[in-house]
Amino acid sequence: MNESDKLHTGEIYDPSDSSIMAEQVMCLERLYEYNATRPSETYKREMLLRFMFAEVGEGCYIEPPLRANWGGHHVHFGNHVYANFNLTLVDDTHIYVGDCVMFGPNVTVATAAHPTEPTLRRRGLQYNVPVRIGSNVWVGAGAIILPGVTIGDNTVIGAGSVVTRDIPANVVAVGNPCRVLRELGERDREYYFRDKKIDPGLFE
Repeated sequence: MNESDKLHTGEIYDPSDSSIMAEQVMCLERLYEYNATRPSETYKREMLLRFMFAEVGEGCYIEPPLRANWGGHHVHFGNHVYANFNLTLVDDTHIYVGDCVMFGPNVTVATAAHPTEPTLRRRGLQYNVPVRIGSNVWVGAGAIILPGVTIGDNTVIGAGSVVTRDIPANVVAVGNPCRVLRELGERDREYYFRDKKIDPGLFE
């Protein structure tokens, strides 16, 4: 097995391997082009994302600048995913995102990690574990999602949270480390912010 094969197996490997770096540079060239687009070039951005990402559904939009180790090469987006400024995707292995997901500004989704053993870390070795984010998830500004995490459908991750473990569906989760604060319930259908009520007509 060569070093490139280990990107997606969870095994420790050398990311400075020449074959890995050659492919990675090609991906980063396309990312550079995406970030250099003008605000009016929405069609060009859409076409670039389809070329850059492993999968991208309909109606996806990412505000530049986008940061990604592999330019999105290992990223799978469903339909209608929106990301605000400075999304960072450490996509050394696969990141799976469902439909209707929203990322606030300055969110990081990381799949890569390094051994805690100092001798191995000194050599720059790493390993990768995929991240899975369900549908209709809202990830608040500045949140960090670490390798191996799964987030269930409809869940809200509070701003600034550090998600170190799996988070179930249909909850609000916050903090460092991120923990479930409460389940989504009837109050969420009645109030959208503190004492501000939702217009029932919005559900029609």
